[in-house]
Amino acid sequence: MKLHPAISACRTAVPLPSKITFPSSSSYFNGVFTTDQVIISHRNTCCFVAKRSSNSNSIASKLAEERGGSVANEEPTFDDNKIVDEEVSYKLDWALSKLGFGNFQFIMLAYAGLGWIAEAMEMMLLSFVGPAIQPEWGLSSGEESFISTATFVGMLVGAYVWGVVSDSYGRKKGFLGASIITSVAGLLSAIAPNYTLLLILRCFIGAGLGCGHVFSSWFLEFVPTPKRGTWMVVFATFWTVGTIIEASLAWSIMPSFGWRWLLGLSTIPSLLMLLFYDQVPESPRYLCTKGKLTEARYILEKGATLNRKELPVGRLVSDHINQGDNEYRRSPSLPMLLSPNLIGTTLPLWCLYFGNTFSYYGIVLLTSQLSILQSESIQNSSLYTNVFVNSLAELPGLGLAAIILDKLGRKISMEIMFVAGFFLLLPLVIHQNDILTTTSLFGARMFISASFIVACIYAPEAYPTNIRATGVGIATAVGRTGGIVCPLVAVGLVSSCNQTLAVMLFEAMILVSGLCVVLLPLETKGRELTDEVE
Repeated sequence: MKLHPAISACRTAVPLPSKITFPSSSSYFNGVFTTDQVIISHRNTCCFVAKRSSNSNSIASKLAEERGGSVANEEPTFDDNKIVDEEVSYKLDWALSKLGFGNFQFIMLAYAGLGWIAEAMEMMLLSFVGPAIQPEWGLSSGEESFISTATFVGMLVGAYVWGVVSDSYGRKKGFLGASIITSVAGLLSAIAPNYTLLLILRCFIGAGLGCGHVFSSWFLEFVPTPKRGTWMVVFATFWTVGTIIEASLAWSIMPSFGWRWLLGLSTIPSLLMLLFYDQVPESPRYLCTKGKLTEARYILEKGATLNRKELPVGRLVSDHINQGDNEYRRSPSLPMLLSPNLIGTTLPLWCLYFGNTFSYYGIVLLTSQLSILQSESIQNSSLYTNVFVNSLAELPGLGLAAIILDKLGRKISMEIMFVAGFFLLLPLVIHQNDILTTTSLFGARMFISASFIVACIYAPEAYPTNIRATGVGIATAVGRTGGIVCPLVAVGLVSSCNQTLAVMLFEAMILVSGLCVVLLPLETKGRELTDEVE
């Protein structure tokens, strides 16, 4: 076979170097590459020979030098800077589109989904633990509601803290700290001897759960733009899976073993996150914003191998590196979110998150409280049945979101869901029979949960990479204030037979949320993620 003396890339003829290293097979998890024979590869119409090489200028060598370590155990791979000239380059969005959605993204989906399952389970158990502890410890309705409120207070703080940590030090640093706090506090809460200590531990659990929004931002940064809406809805189903798992667990555990076992077993997803922490990479988009292009390329190489795809010819570049934007590297801050270019997005998002969170948890807690009033006992199986059935309501809502999200757009989708949720909850302004109550709550939860998911997709798409986790974190923290107030309303008003006032308040919040969607300036459907404020 005739070998060409040069490689043709982007109409630039580049001399063939004496040694090029290509991985022929790899394992993502143990980082082992093997190649013992000559490989014939091709780009476009030109062929060349690639041999194994121990060249110290490979990406593995560069990574080892950056870390101050040895190259002995690093992965041999090739450095595009040695193959093509400086004018041949590509950006991260193009690389992700070339990788497509494959095994690499499925690994990220599984880990990020585990994080959302952990958060959903810890939140859902509040529907069961409070009513179970109240008669055992002789608590008032206000003291019972503070168990949920303490969790939301912790989430408010954690949402902001983990956002800043993730934007400043990396997404994975946020995962590690949050998983440790949630696991330890969750296990200790299962053996809490008194009400005060339980409140403190639930607050710490909430602080760990505040990292939940970072999982969505992290996963989003691996997904190609054309498929982003659909796969983010698939990711959102893990929240619903978590609520269903928790309702099933409570149904099987609580009547026989009590609430302490439920608290302990609910920490399993957080423990699994710690177990698999080393098996997932940092976000390459975050690495690009920090100037770590070699490490970002290294991760993309492994992704290409797992997906059985080839990266574009050339070297990975980042806009802000080329422009030398020093301001871009500063630590993210609140003034950046309130700058003239972002304030039109930030303020409506804060109100949207507050109203949506208040409405969602209001419907969840309203379900359990009305079930308790109807059955007059926490031990009655109707509580578990109603909560389980209403948890299933989120599945058709997610199906609807997956169908219309990329067709109609994020904003119109949310408007449709808010209008439908408003009218479905309206009959509960007055007392209804059990069947109509369950049906109304089922339908309202289906649409309000779906609107919540779309909002959680929209927010990270609207913010640039360098302040994405911080921006979504602060919006989530504002939303958590709605979660703090909501238990006081849902538990206090319904327990006092003020169902009408409680439902009217939820309806008002749904209307406010819908208005905020109208005020949002951007439609993010099909829009590439930005790395800096335009």
